[in-house]
Amino acid sequence: MATGETIVQTDGGPEAAYVPDDAPGPGRLSAWTTRRWLRVGVSVALAVLAALGALGIWALDRSTSLTDQLVDQRSPALVNAIRLEAALVNQETGVRGYGLSGQRQFLDPYTQGLTDERTALDRLRPLVQGDARARADLDGVVDAAAAWQGLIARPVAAAAAKPGEPVPLAIARADEGRAAFDRVRDALTGQQEHLRQARITAGTQLDAAVRLRNSVFTAIAVVIVLLAVLVFEGLRRGINGPLERLGTEVRQVTRGRFDRPITATGPADLRRLGRDVEAMRRRLAEELSFAERARELLDEQSAELKRSNAELEQFAYVASHDLQEPLRKVSSFTQLLQRRYGDQLDERADQYIAFAVDGANRMQTLINDLLAFSRVGRVHNQQSTVDLERIADATEEALSVALEESGARVTRDPLPTVVGDTTQLGMLWQNLISNAVKFRHPEREPRIHVGARRDGDLWRFSVTDSGIGIDPEFAEKVFVIFQRLHTRDAYPGNGIGLAMCKKIVEFHGGAIAIDPEYGPGTRIAFTLPAQQAEAESETGAESETETGPAAADADGATREPRP
Repeated sequence: MATGETIVQTDGGPEAAYVPDDAPGPGRLSAWTTRRWLRVGVSVALAVLAALGALGIWALDRSTSLTDQLVDQRSPALVNAIRLEAALVNQETGVRGYGLSGQRQFLDPYTQGLTDERTALDRLRPLVQGDARARADLDGVVDAAAAWQGLIARPVAAAAAKPGEPVPLAIARADEGRAAFDRVRDALTGQQEHLRQARITAGTQLDAAVRLRNSVFTAIAVVIVLLAVLVFEGLRRGINGPLERLGTEVRQVTRGRFDRPITATGPADLRRLGRDVEAMRRRLAEELSFAERARELLDEQSAELKRSNAELEQFAYVASHDLQEPLRKVSSFTQLLQRRYGDQLDERADQYIAFAVDGANRMQTLINDLLAFSRVGRVHNQQSTVDLERIADATEEALSVALEESGARVTRDPLPTVVGDTTQLGMLWQNLISNAVKFRHPEREPRIHVGARRDGDLWRFSVTDSGIGIDPEFAEKVFVIFQRLHTRDAYPGNGIGLAMCKKIVEFHGGAIAIDPEYGPGTRIAFTLPAQQAEAESETGAESETETGPAAADADGATREPRP
């Protein structure tokens, strides 16, 4: 376990939770995550907004209540009090006019006044129901009016009089009537003054409530703006800022600055994210450092391997070249010894001399093959356009005797033109065809087919025979130099042919392998880079011209075997 880490067993099961040692303790604000900050912030904001909303509703309700009181109660009460006064004044005017003139038409204002009085009282009583003072004032007005009406209005209106002459009862009670109606006027004046003061008080309260309402809603708007600013600033400092810093540092790491540490800031979950990214950066830096050291070591080993291979190739070339002369001397003098003294020695001596001659010849062949193998890629390295049709013709011409003796029949697809070394590709073709002839099956007629097809930027070739075949377990071994699957008595050779083929194909940028699924017989498949399409069309036209009617045409017909 890395230092700076703690494994904590959870209550829910055997799973272990990763807790950094530098994690803050529980209950501290630094341990709050982004979700918790957002949850608390939203809760506080909602609580503040709820309180402000309640205060605003109270202020609005108060101003509405005072407005309703002023519009629906105080002002109508004052208006109806004035209407009550006018009705009573009309009654007094009508009664007084009738009492002085005795004419009944003067009682019309009185009669209308009674109706207006009842109407005003019906409207005024509900308006003053909730105000004890207003109710007392109304009762006083009603009592005073009733006293005047009982003393003067109704008796005078009911009294008979001669037209044009005063009513005696009116003259007799003139002073009392005047005093009684003065009391009515005083009651009406007090009532109206009290209602007017109540209306003024309600208006003042309404103005104060409107100002309070406006102040409350202004405060609500200011608090909302402050909350928005606080939320924006909190998000910027607590989330956006740490994320931007983390993103900037991560982008620097992605540009290759693996030595730049990543600082973890912000809420607890963002700090954990930063620490995880920092741990990943350290791991990447360690891996990169290890990979760099491994690459340097690999470069050193590669350089050493190249140097060693160059020395080995130079040694093989020099050794094989320098061994040619003494080996020729041994072979030549052994053969001279056999020819000059063969009839003078016994049969065992002749056998020993034959062994020496055969060993020298085999050694000569082995050195020649090793010399040819070491020259691949060094001596013959002239890259040019190579017509594989001509290479195949030359190969079959060179192997004509072996083909005729074995009865092998060779067919092939139209072969393209590639870029490579003519000599090496000739060696490749000759080794593959000669191997197919050499390892023919004794009970099957030798058949050899050379296939070719285009696959993107590659040409895929195959040499298929009906020979003895190769077991899949030896598919890789046959390409190793000096590796043989049969004794020299069964099949001659030094085990270098397919190794040379592999080296030639890989030198030209291709790959070679045994097809393990083919049978009976052997199929060797290899690839070579394809030339440009123009060169291929020229090759096809040139091949068709040179090979004549026996050549394969574009539909894939194979060539006739060489005679």
